[in-house]
Amino acid sequence: MPASDSWIQTFGILSFFPGSSRFSFARILGMKDSAQNALDTALGRGASYADVRVMNVRQRYLATKNGEAAQVRDSDSTGLGIRVIADGAWGFAATDDPDKGAVAAAAARAVEIARASALAKKRDVRLVPEKKVAARWEAPYRIDPFSVPVSTCLSLMLGVDAELRKVQGVTLAEASMDFRRIEQLFLSSEGSEIWMAKTQTGAGYVATSFDGDEIQRRSYPSSFGGQYQTKGYELIEELDLLRHAPRVAEEAVALHQAEQCPRGVRDIILESSQLGLQVHESVGHPIELDRVLGTEANFAGMSFLTLEKLGKLPYASDIVNIVADATPEHGPGLGTFAYDDEGVAAQRTPIVDHGLFVGYLTSRETAAEIGQPRSSGAMRAESWNRIPLVRMTNVSLLPGQGRFDDLLADTDDGIYMETNRSWSIDDRRYNFQFGTEIGWEIKHGKKTRMLKNPSYGGITTEFWNACDAVCGPEEWTLWGTPNCGKGQPMQTMGTGHGASPARFRKIQVGVAYGG
Repeated sequence: MPASDSWIQTFGILSFFPGSSRFSFARILGMKDSAQNALDTALGRGASYADVRVMNVRQRYLATKNGEAAQVRDSDSTGLGIRVIADGAWGFAATDDPDKGAVAAAAARAVEIARASALAKKRDVRLVPEKKVAARWEAPYRIDPFSVPVSTCLSLMLGVDAELRKVQGVTLAEASMDFRRIEQLFLSSEGSEIWMAKTQTGAGYVATSFDGDEIQRRSYPSSFGGQYQTKGYELIEELDLLRHAPRVAEEAVALHQAEQCPRGVRDIILESSQLGLQVHESVGHPIELDRVLGTEANFAGMSFLTLEKLGKLPYASDIVNIVADATPEHGPGLGTFAYDDEGVAAQRTPIVDHGLFVGYLTSRETAAEIGQPRSSGAMRAESWNRIPLVRMTNVSLLPGQGRFDDLLADTDDGIYMETNRSWSIDDRRYNFQFGTEIGWEIKHGKKTRMLKNPSYGGITTEFWNACDAVCGPEEWTLWGTPNCGKGQPMQTMGTGHGASPARFRKIQVGVAYGG
C-alpha cells in the first residue's frame, strides 16, 4: 500500500529541514519506528548485521519539443529497504507498506534470502569496522525548484525553443528540466541514525539539423540532458539558457558545411564536459572495486585495474591528479553527500596521484576483501527498493595551471573537440573511442576552421600518459552525469566529474565516423 496523505496526518509533522518538502519528510519520520522494528525483527531471526534505508524520492520532469510541451511528469515514491547478513551471506527485501507488520515481514524475508544465499557462498561476508554515527545533513540550495510554477519553467523552455527555431535549417528543437528531492533515514544494528536530504536540478537543450542523409546537432550546456548539480532552481538561472540559444542553433546548421574531421595522429584539446565523460568511462568505472573483484559486470563490464596494479601502475603523466570526492567541500556534484548508504562518512579518496594509480572506490565488504582498514564511502542505491552498490561519487580531474586561451596559444597544430556525441569502451575499460558534436582545427595557436564529426580513440593508460597540459581552476567545472547505469536490476545514479580543458599529444583522430 503506497503512502498516502491520510497516513501522513496519522503520524503528524514531527520535524522538517528548512526548504524541504514537509509532507515527504513526514513520511520518512513517520517510518522511524517501523524501521527500528525491521532491525529488531532481523536480529531476532538471527541476522548478525542489519541496516534499513527509508527513502522518499520526488521528481518533476519537463520537456518541450518544437514549440510544444512534450512531457510534464511529477512522481513521488516512498518506501523502506532492509539489508541483512545471516549465515555469512547478504539478504535484501523492500516494501512501500508503512504498516509495522508489513515492514517486519520484509525484514524476515531478507533474512530468509540471506540464508538461501548462504547455500552458495564461497566465503562469509566480512565488513571493515565503522563507527556509530548520529547525524543530520541537508545539501544547501537557494530556490526550491518545486516552488517554481510549472508554467514558469515551460515558458522559459519554450522561449529557448523559439530562439533555436528562428535559425533556418534547425529541424528539431528540444529542451528539458529535471528536479529531484531525495530524503533519507538510515538506521543500522550498530546504532547509527542518519537523516539526509538533497535537492538536484538539471537542464539543457539541443538543436538538431537534418540535411539530406546527414544529421548534425549542438547541445547546451552539455549533451544528454545538459548540466546537473546538487542545487535548486538557481542552477537554471546560472545557466542563462536563452542567451546561448542563437549560437547553438547556428553551429548545428553550419556543421553541414564544415570539413570532415581528418584521420590521423594529432594533438587534441578536450573541453571540460567531454573530458568529464572521459574520466567517467576510463577512470570512474574501472576503479569500482566490485568490478575488479568480479562480483559486478553489468552495463560496464569488469576492469583492467587488477589488484597488483595498485600503487604501481603509471596510469597517467605526472601532471594528472584525479580524486573521488563526495565531500560537500568539493562542490555541488551529483556524487556529493554526507554519508553513503552504509553510514560511512563522505571522503576524498586519491585515485591518480601525479600519474600513479593509488586508489579504488570501495564498500565495507570490498575494503575487507583487499585488506584496507576502511571503506571509501562509495556505496549508494538508486531508491528504497534497490540494494546499495559501489558507485562513483565525484570523480574529478584536479585543475592544473593557466587559462584556456594560453593553452590554445601554446598549441601549434591540433584539434579542439567540444560536447560528447557518442562513446564506446570495451568491457575492461581499456580500449575506447569517443565522438564529439563539433571540432575546431588549431593552427599556430588559433582556432581556425570548423570540423564536423570529430572523434578520437586510444588505450586508457596510453591516452592519460599523453596528457601534457591541464588548465587551471578558473576553467574548472563540476559536471553532473544523471544517468549512470549499473547492476541487475539496473540502477540509474547521478555522478559528478570536475575537469578543466586539457591537451593530449599524438592521439588517433577521425576513428569513428569515416570520411
